Amino acid sequence: MSISTAGVLARPESVATARAPATRKRKWPDLGRWLSPLGLVLLWQAASSAGVLPPDKLASPVTVFRSAYELVVDGQLVDALLVSSSRVAVGFALGAVVGGALGLASGLSRWGERLLDPPVQMLRTLPHLGLVPLFILWFGIGEEPKLALVAAGVAFPLYLNLHAGIRQTDPALLEAARVLGYSRFDRVAHVVLPSAVPQTLVGLRIALGTAWLSLIVGEQVNADAGIGYLINNAREFLRTDVVVVGLLVYALLGLTTDALVRALERRVLRWRAR
Repeated sequence: MSISTAGVLARPESVATARAPATRKRKWPDLGRWLSPLGLVLLWQAASSAGVLPPDKLASPVTVFRSAYELVVDGQLVDALLVSSSRVAVGFALGAVVGGALGLASGLSRWGERLLDPPVQMLRTLPHLGLVPLFILWFGIGEEPKLALVAAGVAFPLYLNLHAGIRQTDPALLEAARVLGYSRFDRVAHVVLPSAVPQTLVGLRIALGTAWLSLIVGEQVNADAGIGYLINNAREFLRTDVVVVGLLVYALLGLTTDALVRALERRVLRWRAR
């Protein structure tokens, strides 16, 4: 009686084939997402060339790009960019310290939540951009009201997301850490704070976007340097091309900082993709 080994010999090969990792396809950028913005720019240029959009209302894209090049060459745009970036950096640092400290105190302590969360929630409902007149009365018309406005825009979203991230820690993980003999400090350092990182990074992205929005408003108040100063001067002389350049710079700065936080998020939270 003979036994055929064809099927037996075929199995390892089929198993090996099944276990072989699939070839990872290279992801190409979705160029289709750029079609609508490109179409809008072409429509804008066509309307300007046809006279539908006069230059004193809105300059053409070609004029805007030419003005941007001239501002870069003579150094005005670079200097204004550095001033505005420094304002956001200082204001963001102040707001992050305040929002982070309040979020930790309120999130890690029941008494901290009872004492701090109600007034913070009350202040959060106020439109912080409407605080400009009050900040001018308190700090004058120098750099202080601009920095305070940016800090206020940063502190609240960072506080809310850090507080929520701490409070949403899985109770099962805390109980497991307690059973394993972790002290309260160890539970906070190794369980609570790492669990709050995803939500905190969301708050960081929101805070950065609000920081640039706050700066746009703040630099309209007696600014003598920065992107807002360029926009105000251009408005006085009906230079809509320079106004659009300033707005585009604000938008690009916001997108850049958001992309940096997203890259940090992918690196810090790479364990979630496993």
